[in-house]
Amino acid sequence: MGEFNQAFIQAPEHRPKLAFTEAEGIPLIDLSPISSNISKPDQAAIEELVREVGRACKEWGFFQVINHGVPLEKRQKIDSAARKFFAQPLEEKRKVRKDEVKKLGYYDAENTKNVRDWKEVFDVTLEEPTLAPTSPDPEDQQITEWVNQWPLYPPELREACEEYTREVEKLALKLMELIALSLGLPAKRFHGYFKDQTTAMRLNHYPPCPSPDLALGVGHHKDGGALTVLAQDEVGGLEVKRKTDGEWIRVKPTPNAYVINVGDLIQVWSNDKYESVEHRVMVNSERGRISIPFFLNPAHYTMVKPLEELIDDQNPPKFKPYNWGKFQTHRRRSNFKKLNEENIQTYHFRV
Repeated sequence: MGEFNQAFIQAPEHRPKLAFTEAEGIPLIDLSPISSNISKPDQAAIEELVREVGRACKEWGFFQVINHGVPLEKRQKIDSAARKFFAQPLEEKRKVRKDEVKKLGYYDAENTKNVRDWKEVFDVTLEEPTLAPTSPDPEDQQITEWVNQWPLYPPELREACEEYTREVEKLALKLMELIALSLGLPAKRFHGYFKDQTTAMRLNHYPPCPSPDLALGVGHHKDGGALTVLAQDEVGGLEVKRKTDGEWIRVKPTPNAYVINVGDLIQVWSNDKYESVEHRVMVNSERGRISIPFFLNPAHYTMVKPLEELIDDQNPPKFKPYNWGKFQTHRRRSNFKKLNEENIQTYHFRV
């Protein structure tokens, strides 16, 4: 991470309060009714589950899930491999450093909202290779391939990542089915968008920080994709901006649960029925923290716009169409350099 310096310091209005509120009433949803080992699904239980998911998306924009079907040993394996990777000397980790050409791998100087985050990361994509636009320029039709970079150590990291992402992908698509049903759509309404997906997974390491009152592990932001499935360890640090009063509240880690974030794409597809939520990550001076977000993202050629079934004369479209790949490529520019203006956001496409 290097020394703590000016680049990490948040503006006064965004600095964290070290005394925090742990959220009461955050939905904790039991996915047992759709568990794959049930021979005869209970239709009434599934309908109640759909209602629960719909309420959580509408009222909170995030929730936790248990009995989700992701094997615990896959999560333990990737957690262990991540800790081994981040424990290495910096020069070893930088052998797989990402940059503006190599889009995937290790990085320790990322900005959020043009302020440096107190974290180091390792990024991979689910599809190998992943296709994406070369530039955010609408006139530039060139496509590039993102290829995962795998370190020599730990040798089990690649297999751990590949096995884990396939399991979490199943969970993410099941959740998209529940969200579709909650909007009155067919269960598989969203599945076509993920045929040539740009889905990614990130290993985050937040080392102990000497000034946790001035810096953040990740600054306040919303997730631009469809859905985020987050594994966090027992240390905790994720804070979400509560919709009812704008207060920052801490999401207490629940053993073997996943935190689910509604992303901007669901907000656009649902025409504002569901809203993505601002969140950030606190750091502390005593303990490092590992978290593993899985970002479910559609194909680069997806034109994102409110779904036809959810718009009519009374509910006209609230967003102009935009290309997901161009949007994502534009957003990623600020990871590598400080921009003089705000990075592109979904609300820039509001009608």
